[in-house]
Amino acid sequence: MIKQINISISPKAASDLEICKLEAARILQVQPEDIAHINIIRRSVDARGRSVRMNLGLDVFMGEFPTAANTIRFDYPSVQHRPEIIIVGAGPAGLFAALRLIELGLKPVIVERGKDVSARKYDIGAIHRNEGVNPDSNYGFGEGGAGTFSDGKLYTRSKKRGNTRKIIEVLYFHGAQEDILIDAHPHIGTNVLPRVIKRIRQTILDAGGEIHFNSRVTGFLFDGEVINGVQVKQGETYRGKAVILATGHSARDIYKLLRNQGIHLEAKNFAVGVRIEHPQQLIDSIQYHRPDRGQFLPAAAYNFTEQINKRGVYSFCMCPGGVIVPAATSNDELVVNGMSPSQRNGRFANSGMVVEVRDEDLRQYARHREMAGLQFQEDIEKKCFKMAGESQFAPAQRLTDFLEKRTSASLPETSYHPGIISSDLHHWLPPFVKESLLAGFQQMGRKAKGFISSEATLLAIESRTSSPVRIPRNSETFEHVKVKGLFPCGEGAGYAGGIVSSAVDGELCAEKVYEKISGHSAETPNR
Repeated sequence: MIKQINISISPKAASDLEICKLEAARILQVQPEDIAHINIIRRSVDARGRSVRMNLGLDVFMGEFPTAANTIRFDYPSVQHRPEIIIVGAGPAGLFAALRLIELGLKPVIVERGKDVSARKYDIGAIHRNEGVNPDSNYGFGEGGAGTFSDGKLYTRSKKRGNTRKIIEVLYFHGAQEDILIDAHPHIGTNVLPRVIKRIRQTILDAGGEIHFNSRVTGFLFDGEVINGVQVKQGETYRGKAVILATGHSARDIYKLLRNQGIHLEAKNFAVGVRIEHPQQLIDSIQYHRPDRGQFLPAAAYNFTEQINKRGVYSFCMCPGGVIVPAATSNDELVVNGMSPSQRNGRFANSGMVVEVRDEDLRQYARHREMAGLQFQEDIEKKCFKMAGESQFAPAQRLTDFLEKRTSASLPETSYHPGIISSDLHHWLPPFVKESLLAGFQQMGRKAKGFISSEATLLAIESRTSSPVRIPRNSETFEHVKVKGLFPCGEGAGYAGGIVSSAVDGELCAEKVYEKISGHSAETPNR
């Protein structure tokens, strides 16, 4: 017999399965020896009260032990000689679209502008050394997409759109740690994700799929009015039964290429701001109500959402125990992002603090129509680059100095490896961003005593929260609203935000492609 129960115990007790078993026996009103085994199936921290608790969901085995049937396994058949589907982009949307196509008996052919995950590390290292940005291989582009080297958070609020649990299990099957199966806010870590991505690549290749790196798309190929392939920078062409477009939100050249080829686009909401960095110990003390979190609690996170004059101001991509990284995708721009290793054991905590961009903020870009937000984004990143002396040094300011509108005479130590330089952010940030951040930080400080601190540093510019452009698709078929054969997918298409939601969208897109070309339901494929 297996019973599922929930318990709430101290962090120290939660780390001891024998204590958890005793608590389970108490709740079930049985003797501890009646319990053969327990599995933790859910885990979350409850820091709302003065005493921090761990909430655990347990499978309690009474009179039996777990069997091999509980083992997570996926089988991917050979698709070497099956119909080919072109996938543009090897981020989470593209990779999970490929895996799902294989399950459905179709052959994925991935074209990726960047390098494989191992070679990509060298180009990222060059950015940290201020040696320039390879526009095709950086934090944004390359095998695994932006998530590979920028954290690996797996939490999503988009659970109604698809099977998020399957995404987590596929990542575990390919080498991610077991903790992601039970944590309320699962996280792989940038030190673990590369090997997971390598194993996913091997699964695709072993099944007969193809992956072509260093293959930036320069054109779309048509058969009449239907897109059926792509041309890449080397002049090579790849054709298939359909094209899944999963390029990510930083592939600006793809938006411009689509527009130049007469493919309809739409403007989309997005946000810009800064990245804020605190000592992790300070965030721990605020969130856990104690000077030191101890050995049984994870590095604390936070989440803020404020309304300033009916404009959203909120934290974004919070990275406990993490570092800030240079995320530009061109040599003439500066962008910052955050990431954490799997243990989240760094000295600093960082988060994006961003402001909603409205249509009225983009009036001077009206001539760009649906690309107005994209142009605004580009301009502010180039301005930030100039403020940094045309380098990857990040313009920075102490939070207290920003609020007082004064120059920072000195700056705290930072995790941002290229380095930071003092800059009066309130002098050059767009007025609506500056004013909203000023009011937003004040509200956050009232909610979390100690958050406003001279130890907190603002780094600019956090501008890649999401795509400012959407590639519209039919809500039922996922095909582009006007161009047949093109299936926009993931963050770059404007239908996802993060690893899990992008992966879910990739799977759904693959299913829609299968249904279109086979006439069968994706739930019961007829191979």
